Amino acid sequence: MPKRKTPESSNESAATAQIKKPKKKATWEPFDPTVPNNTKFPETLKFPETPKGSIKIASYNVGGLNSCLKKGFKEYVNAEDPDVLCLQETKVNQPVSTAVDDKVYKYRYWAYDDKKGYSGVAVFSKYKPEKVEYGLPKYDDGSRGRVISLYFPAFTVVACYVPNAGDKLKNLERRQTFNGHMEKFIRSLQKEGRAVIWTGDLNVAHTRKDIARPDTNQRSAGFTIEERTDFDRLLATSTDGNDLPGLIDTWRHFHPETEGHYTYYSYRFQCRTKLIGWRLDYFVVTPDLMDKIVESEIRQIAWGASDHVPLVLVLKDVNMGSTTTKKSEDDSDEHGSDSNKNASDSS
Repeated sequence: MPKRKTPESSNESAATAQIKKPKKKATWEPFDPTVPNNTKFPETLKFPETPKGSIKIASYNVGGLNSCLKKGFKEYVNAEDPDVLCLQETKVNQPVSTAVDDKVYKYRYWAYDDKKGYSGVAVFSKYKPEKVEYGLPKYDDGSRGRVISLYFPAFTVVACYVPNAGDKLKNLERRQTFNGHMEKFIRSLQKEGRAVIWTGDLNVAHTRKDIARPDTNQRSAGFTIEERTDFDRLLATSTDGNDLPGLIDTWRHFHPETEGHYTYYSYRFQCRTKLIGWRLDYFVVTPDLMDKIVESEIRQIAWGASDHVPLVLVLKDVNMGSTTTKKSEDDSDEHGSDSNKNASDSS
């Protein structure tokens, strides 16, 4: 005899029927699916030739130079052939002699952090700068391992690795202090009438277009309102009474509405495959250089040797000075700076 349903069991069935199935999470769709999403460094690279009479500056967070060297760093440098190459997060505490060809890049400058295997920046140049400075004026706290400034006749390159605000924003105050000193330094160069190129991993996604998931990262390091506001200040007219013009984010200037083009893709969570990233690396310049810019581009294909991709700035009609010195053509300059060593660029 079939079992009859009791009123209780009937109510349970009705209640069960009313339970809605949970909605499936929306599948992530990249803003621009044409962006490369390779997960290994390409075996071959080819970039457009630099127009005759132009110079190319490249910036690259290598995420550990020794590791990057094993994964494609030299292949990138050979393909790109920049005139000036700025590296961030080298994580070394002495020069790496095999990093680049010292016959090509005769002038090489290194800055190290006190902490072994942490931070670090380097700049390699085919042209001899008039002067080189390490760190930020009147501010140490590790800045000597994060900033190298090269003074050329046409402009000053401020090569920089801005501190991360850290997990749970534990270093946000230190980060903002660094930002303040960087702003003072750049404004001081402007007061001297110098054109400025501020480049490197500036560790901030400036706008919602510069990050794949802005809504869930409002209080994440690199996208806090504090960090973005600090960046805003340098892109605006100065408020110190001198009315110095704001600097210009070159890539965004030439790609004002573009979304989905980032410079950092985490190794975790298939971020590269899904094109979930952050635009943290920049070429920011004073307005007097804008009419000299040929291009400002992100090398999206060159991912895999680091979790960042390189970016380049090409300029025309600029005076870089000489590629040689009074020394033999076979001689080279190699200089390092850390908090315990004063280094100059004297030959």
